[in-house]
Amino acid sequence: MSSPTKPSDNYTPIYFLASLGAGGLVVTFFMYLLFWVPHKGRAVPVFEDILAKFNSGDIASQIMIVIAMAGIAFFAILNLKSLFWNLSAYNKFKKTEAYKALRSSNAESAILAMPLALAMTVNMGFIVGLVFVPGLWNIVEYLFPLALLAFAIIGYIAFREIGHFLGRVLSKGGIFDVTAHNSFAQLVPAFALSMVAVGLSAPSAMSHNPMTISISMVLSTAVGLAAVLYGVLAAITALNSMLHYGTHEEAAPTLMIVVPMVTTLGIMFLRQNHAMHTFYDVHITAGDTFMLMVKLFTIQLMFLGLGLMVLKRQGYFKDFVFGSKTSPGSYALVCPGVALSVMVQFLLNKGFVATGVIDKYSMIYWAVTAIAIALQFAMVALVLRLNKQHFGKQTVTSAVPAE
Repeated sequence: MSSPTKPSDNYTPIYFLASLGAGGLVVTFFMYLLFWVPHKGRAVPVFEDILAKFNSGDIASQIMIVIAMAGIAFFAILNLKSLFWNLSAYNKFKKTEAYKALRSSNAESAILAMPLALAMTVNMGFIVGLVFVPGLWNIVEYLFPLALLAFAIIGYIAFREIGHFLGRVLSKGGIFDVTAHNSFAQLVPAFALSMVAVGLSAPSAMSHNPMTISISMVLSTAVGLAAVLYGVLAAITALNSMLHYGTHEEAAPTLMIVVPMVTTLGIMFLRQNHAMHTFYDVHITAGDTFMLMVKLFTIQLMFLGLGLMVLKRQGYFKDFVFGSKTSPGSYALVCPGVALSVMVQFLLNKGFVATGVIDKYSMIYWAVTAIAIALQFAMVALVLRLNKQHFGKQTVTSAVPAE
């Protein structure tokens, strides 16, 4: 039998992270429109707002809009292409002995990368609709129940897989390999739930229908809390294993999985706070939002520092990003960079600008924005690099996915 010609021929569900990363980059380009295109009376800009800004704005505004829309279109297509490839490959993978082995190991939790990617694609699809479909806002109230249903289905898939995994390992002793729990790979289920939760929270910030808002608030809160609880428990047990056995080299990027989790849950909190202010008459001040964002950003920096320190000591970038070795887990590096770029934009605009600490469009405003954009384009380069490594034809020995 001939050996694989590219690393992705050795399929693992972790490759769903390739779709996730492309979808995350769509969000980073949408940040341009969200914060730089006026959208009075709406929580988000729509096609008509973007067109009005393009027609009335200066050349810099027009260039910004072109870049944003081109970036959204390109990475939306890449997201869908990767998702469809993964779904097809996953269906074939389920018929193999490797799938049976996966189902009986710690790495079974990697299957949660599938609902994680699905939830991101639904979130991304809503952005694409807002940006490219004229008149969408006129029928948006009819779309919110469909969006809630879509996320509820994805949430069901996520909880079903979590239940299968926990039911297997908790019903009998000695099944879960603690020595292979030396990473944050077991936080993938929590990340999947947080992505579902942020999607469920969208109608709470955009809808004007009391029932839609209430359902959105209840479901997003329930799933978001489940994500936090699962994440905390998985992180504590994983840290204990890492202290005993060190961090698994290939799974080391998962040490930063808390960064995108915090961004998704942070956006959920902002959306819910908007509903509390406009519908439930609970007034959240700009100062409250500022302190929330600062606390979340601090958590992200702590886990980012931890992850980068371990990756540097292990020589991960030299081996798996710029070297000849490949590991599907490398795609987990994209999520923290994307999430941090988005969080910097929110902290700046919803925190410092909203409280009057920084003037919008001042020199310091653009200096901070430049940090977010630098992170964004570093992740663009990383996605393109990883896609070339894993999907380009070459004869290499792919690393075995970590458990």
